[in-house]
Amino acid sequence: MITTIGFDADDTLWHNESIFEATHEKYRTLLARWHDAATIDRRLFATEMRNLELYGYGIKAHALSCIETAIELSGGDIRAAEIREIIAYAQEMLAHPVELLAGAAEAVPQLAQSHQLLLITKGDLRDQERKLAKSGLAQHFQHTEIVAEKDVATYARVLRRRQIPPGEFLMVGNSLKSDILPALDLGAYAVLVPYHLLWQAEQAAPPPPAAAANRFFQLETLRELPALVARLNGQV
Repeated sequence: MITTIGFDADDTLWHNESIFEATHEKYRTLLARWHDAATIDRRLFATEMRNLELYGYGIKAHALSCIETAIELSGGDIRAAEIREIIAYAQEMLAHPVELLAGAAEAVPQLAQSHQLLLITKGDLRDQERKLAKSGLAQHFQHTEIVAEKDVATYARVLRRRQIPPGEFLMVGNSLKSDILPALDLGAYAVLVPYHLLWQAEQAAPPPPAAAANRFFQLETLRELPALVARLNGQV
C-alpha cells in the first residue's frame, strides 16, 4: 500500500530546463566571437561539474560558472558590460513565471486527498521556495525537502525522519539518476515522467529489469498518475 508520494519539482511539476536552454542560447551568442557553440557548452559543463561541490545546484551557481567560463574562454578579454549581461540573464531566470506542466494542477490536489505528499528537490533554497509558493501547489505538500543532492543516502534520511517505510513510498520525477534509481535502490516505487530536455549531468541508464520489476513505471504526463497509484493500491 502506497501511503506517501514524493514529487521532484523542476521539470516534473513545472518547466525549468527550457528556461536554462533559452539562456544558454543567449550565452553562446555573447561568446561567439571567441568560440563555437560546442566548445562553449563543453567548457561550461566542465566548469559546472568542477564547481558543484562548492556551489551546488541552481541558477546562482550556474551564473557563477558562466562568468568563470566566459573569463577563461575570452582569455580575460570579456568586458564588464558583458559580465553584467550574464548577471542579467540569471536575474531574468530567477524572476521567470512558474509554468506548470501538463497534469500537475489536477494530479497533485487529487492525490493529496488520500496520500501524504512530499516535495523533494535540489537547487537553491530561496529560488525553490519561490517557485513552490508561486505554483499554487504548496498547500498540498505536507513536507518540503530542498536537498544538496538526491541519492540513496538522502532519500533514506528523508524517509527515516518522516517514519515512512520504503515499501509505502513512491517517487515521481523526470530524472533517472536523481529521482528513479535511488528510490528503487531503497525498495520504494518510482515513476518516470520524462521532460523533453535533460541536463547532461542527469543522464543515466535505465534500471535493470530485475531491480525495476513491478516497482518502476513510466508515464507521459502527470494526468496518468492518480490512476496508476489507485491500481498499485488495488483500488481499481
